Amino acid sequence: MIKVGDSLPAVTLMEYVEVEGNGCSIGPNPVKLPEALAGKTIALFALPGAFTPTCSAQHLPGYVAKAEEFKAAGVDEIWCLSVNDAFVMGAWGRDQKVAGKVRMIADGDAAFAKAVGLTLDLNGKGLGLRANRFSMLVKDGKLVSLNVEGPGKFEVSDADTLLQQVKA
Repeated sequence: MIKVGDSLPAVTLMEYVEVEGNGCSIGPNPVKLPEALAGKTIALFALPGAFTPTCSAQHLPGYVAKAEEFKAAGVDEIWCLSVNDAFVMGAWGRDQKVAGKVRMIADGDAAFAKAVGLTLDLNGKGLGLRANRFSMLVKDGKLVSLNVEGPGKFEVSDADTLLQQVKA
């Protein structure tokens, strides 16, 4: 498992973009981690799946609600990562009204979750291999803090916990 001080893996994730601009075309666009993280402070949280109960009712909404506080504390971007495709993440973002607050990042083949050692095997529940529920603070591509949830828990990867770590 990734440790504080480690660099995030050089994987390419995907993001659905609805408005053309800033070098992005409409539709899925690659997010190459080394370039996307360079010189930025990122509050990244991962969850098992878009449109799932805890993820939709608590996890993502907490970060949307606290987006301005994260920015005021020096966070450049908030990323929501899930092992879903970019189209699903885009639709979930529209549903949750995240525009301008949280980037919805797709880890479609679990490359990131595998590389950081934070996968969750939900094969017996019909969901396949997913990302575990966690949050992390990343500065210039390096891990500053990591909060990993226990099985079925939602206690340490919430927006309030990560925001406290950003402010520390």
